[in-house]
Amino acid sequence: MKRRAFTLIELLMVIGIVVVLAALLLPTISRTKESGRSAVCLNNLHQIGIGLQLYVQENQNRMPTMFDRSPIPGTTNRPSMDIVLFPHIGSTNVFECPSDRKQLFVKTGSSFGWNSMLNDQDADHLQLMTNTFPLHQIFVVFDKEKFHILRGEKRAMNYLYADGHIRNLMEMQNVQ
Repeated sequence: MKRRAFTLIELLMVIGIVVVLAALLLPTISRTKESGRSAVCLNNLHQIGIGLQLYVQENQNRMPTMFDRSPIPGTTNRPSMDIVLFPHIGSTNVFECPSDRKQLFVKTGSSFGWNSMLNDQDADHLQLMTNTFPLHQIFVVFDKEKFHILRGEKRAMNYLYADGHIRNLMEMQNVQ
């Protein structure tokens, strides 16, 4: 009776095929995970937008005065988004993007930036450098970095606009 067994070459071929298949699947899995993290970031931007609307309603239709907090310890900081909007949002987790690999949330209190040119303006008549634009063209909050670069250059950053809609860089370029 003859015993059948795998030869060393057959075993190495199977291992090689498994390695190649794994290498092909890893980028897809990474993009899928990033899509999930990006969805959380978009939801957080939406929540910040709601908190901003509540703030404006309670403050005679005025935009808040906020600045990005410096990541340098001991620096005098002016009011930041996480402090000003916290009472209207109720959770600091909303200010963190899961794709924030540089830990900007930990260093500055938020993974998102605020358009400080809008400080203390009338929310219905926003101006940028004395020019009036429609609300759908003025971004108010945005990703501080290209957190979503795994999804491609055109989808690397998200922006919340004054009228409440959210767009990524790709959509901004298509509008212009």
